[in-house]
Parts: sequence; structure tokens; C-alpha cells
Amino acid sequence: MHYSVLLDESIELLNIKPDGIYVDGTFGRGGHSQAILKKLGEHGRLIAFDKDPDAVSYARVNFQDKRFTIIHDSFIAIDRVLEQLGISHVDGVLLDLGVSSPQLDSKERGFSFRFDAPLDMRMNNRSGITAQEWLASATETELADVFWRYGEERFSRRIAKAIVTKRTQQPILTTTELGKLIESQMPFKERGKNPATRVFQAIRIQINNELGDLEQLLQNIPFALGKNGRMVVISFHSLEDRLVKLKFNELAKGDELPKWAMVKDTQTEFKVIAKKIKAGTLELDENSRSRSAVMRCLERLEIRPR
Repeated sequence: MHYSVLLDESIELLNIKPDGIYVDGTFGRGGHSQAILKKLGEHGRLIAFDKDPDAVSYARVNFQDKRFTIIHDSFIAIDRVLEQLGISHVDGVLLDLGVSSPQLDSKERGFSFRFDAPLDMRMNNRSGITAQEWLASATETELADVFWRYGEERFSRRIAKAIVTKRTQQPILTTTELGKLIESQMPFKERGKNPATRVFQAIRIQINNELGDLEQLLQNIPFALGKNGRMVVISFHSLEDRLVKLKFNELAKGDELPKWAMVKDTQTEFKVIAKKIKAGTLELDENSRSRSAVMRCLERLEIRPR
């Protein structure tokens, strides 16, 4: 079952205008998109993006609404697509980051160590290098760096060395093979956590350039918001949330005037209106994956020349 994380809270934060233009940068299975469309009037518009061909196919079958457009691309294409559509500003942008429930639950996609499956992990499984190909070609140093930087895995060097040793004997082809190899390098187990969790997360982030895409988006998309437009971001690990928090705070702080200036800028262009919102008890009882979700919201107070 697909569960849209922080659904009610995110829709409330978007403060949807019936005739507004909105962007869902991570369509998934459309839970957030469906809720946005319910709030839109006849002249409202929603443009959704997703890398995953399965998600796009689902949207085309199940979201036949003249107010809705689905784009098969990463959310970093939002700027370009809006320009192509002749849209200068939007009233809201929503991002629900990370891997979706259907991707995790689909055995053949290779995202999860719960299933024995080929090591793929691509969000767009028709393009790019697979996890198996990356593990076969990356240097030991690169492997260790990725496991540490994106997974914060304390045994990153030990695991990287074991992978390089193993692949000289035979290729690592499946999630089960990789999971067992990682587990064999752990001197102890954390209670309630699979030993492969951090490494699988790191590989997924690397393969899909998740943090690179997010950094690029945060540089540009806040300036695509119209006056009083809002950007809502739901993240699922500290690396994503840190990027969002720092960029939102930077935008809200604005450009500081020199100390000798005799005037004070009383209003910045942006304002952070929600910090570190977490799922409530009821949602956590229904969906354990909401536990790590953190939501933040930025509002554009006025439009200034860039």
C-alpha cells in the first residue's frame, strides 16, 4: 500500500489557491498530487515530475485531468519546463524526497535488502548506471567515500575493501549477496537495524545523484515562486534535511547590509514558516516509514530582481 507521508500537513502548508499553479516535483503514486487537485478550482493547474517510468505510466492512466500535466524527468528540470510552458512564477512547489514505497516494495527494482533481486537501484530504470555496474567499477577509495559521506557508515573502509576483494573472485550481482557481504564486515549489530541499511542508502543516493539534484533545485526553484508562493520539502535523512535547512535559512536571512549603512532592510525576500515538522502518532501507527520524515516550508514574501 502506498502511503503519502505528512499528507494533510503538507497540503495545509501549501495554502492552495483555487486558481493557482502548483508543482509536485516527486509524483510517486500521486497521493500529494491528488490532494492538491482536490483543492484546485477549474482554472487551477498542477505540473508533476518523476524520474520513474512506472510512476509516469501510473499518472497517465489514473490522472486524466485537464488541470494536470505529468513530466518524465527529474525535478531539476522544473525551471526549463516552466519556461517551455510560458510560466514565469508558480504558487507552490512540493517535494517528497527519497525512494517511494512502490520502488522499495518492487522486488525487481533492487532498492531493498528484503528481497533477493538484481542490484539496480535506479529511479529511472531505463537510463544510467546500475548499482551492480557501479560496485564493479568504483575504486576502493570511491566506495569508502560514498559509504561514509552518503550513509555515514563507520565501517565504510572495511566494507569497501571487502567488496573489492570479492569482485576480483566473482561479480556481486544481487541484493542478497551484497547484504551478506556487508553483514560479514560488521563487528556488532545494531538492535532493530539491518547492517546493510546505511550502505544501501549511500549507493542509492550515489546512483541517482539525489543530493546533487537537490542542491541544484534549491539554488533555482525558490526564485520560481510568485509572491506568497510556498515551497514544501519532506526529507527522510539528515543529509537531505541539512541541505534544505541551510538553504532555507540562507534565503530567509537575505543579503546583509554593511555595518556602516544607515538604513535597515526590515523585510527579507523569503521567510521560513515551518521548521522540522514530524509525523504525528496516528500516522506513525499507520506507516512506520514516516518515522524519519522531516518537513520544512519556505514562503516568498516579495519578488526582487536577481
